[in-house]
Amino acid sequence: MQGSTRRMGVMTDVHRRFLQLLMTHGVLEEWDVKRLQKHCYKVHDRNATVEKLEDFINNINSVLESLYIEIKKGVTEDDGRPIYALVNLATTSISKMASDFAENELDLFRKALELIIDSETGFASSTNILNLVDQLKGKKMRKKEAEHVLQKFVQNKWLIEKEGEFTLHGRAILEMEQYIRETYPDAVKVCNICHSLLIQGQSCDTCGIRMHLPCVAKYFQSNSEPHCPHCNDYWPHEIPEVFDPEKERDAGISKSSKKSSRSRQH
Repeated sequence: MQGSTRRMGVMTDVHRRFLQLLMTHGVLEEWDVKRLQKHCYKVHDRNATVEKLEDFINNINSVLESLYIEIKKGVTEDDGRPIYALVNLATTSISKMASDFAENELDLFRKALELIIDSETGFASSTNILNLVDQLKGKKMRKKEAEHVLQKFVQNKWLIEKEGEFTLHGRAILEMEQYIRETYPDAVKVCNICHSLLIQGQSCDTCGIRMHLPCVAKYFQSNSEPHCPHCNDYWPHEIPEVFDPEKERDAGISKSSKKSSRSRQH
C-alpha cells in the first residue's frame, strides 16, 4: 500500500508548479483552478490520480501556514462565482502592492478604497477619485496619469470598472478584508447571511441589514414572497439568479464548439 495516501504537508513538484502559476495570476476562478491543477499533474505526475481540489489546496496551505500565506477561497460579489487567491496573512495588501506601484499610486488606491467603503453602493465614480489627485502623497500626478493608474489597478485585479465607476475586485476583498475591517471599523458593512465583508449587495429598506447578491439568491432561492431574515418585512429588491457552475460549464462548452465549427467553415 506504499504511496496510496499522500501525507499532509508534503509538497510535490505538482504542488509547487500549481503555487507558482497561481502566484503569477493573482486570482483565478474555480473552473480555471481545476484546469490549472490538471495541467500540473499532466506535466509532473501524469499517472497519478488527480487529488480532490479541496484536499490538494489544504495540503499546500498546511505547508504555507508557517510563512503566513494561504490559498483562500471566496466568491465574486456580483454573481457568486467561486474564486481562489494567494493571500499574505502577515501584511496588508496595500503594502504587498508596494513592489508594483509608486507611493503616489498606492495613495490613489487608498483614496479610491476609502470612497468605495464609504459609499452606499460599493462603487466610487472615476470623477470623485480623480478629484482627489491633488491630495496624493509623493510625486505630483496629473489626472490623465491617474486615469492610467486606475486602469493598472483593473488589469492587476485590484479594482473592477463598470460604466465609469470602480469597486473592489474579488482578489482585493479576499486579500484585504482584515485590513479594511481594522482601518474602517465605522464604515465596514457585513453580510447578514455569511457575516463576511460586504462591498456591494442589497439592503432591507426597513431595518437596514445588508446581504451579498449571491447570499440573497441562495436565501430566497425557492421563495416567491421574500421577507427580510431580520425584521420579516417584504424584501423589495429583484432576486438574482443563483450561480450554477454546471450551467456555466455547459455554456462554455457550447460556445467553444460553436467557435470551432465556425473556424472549420472558413
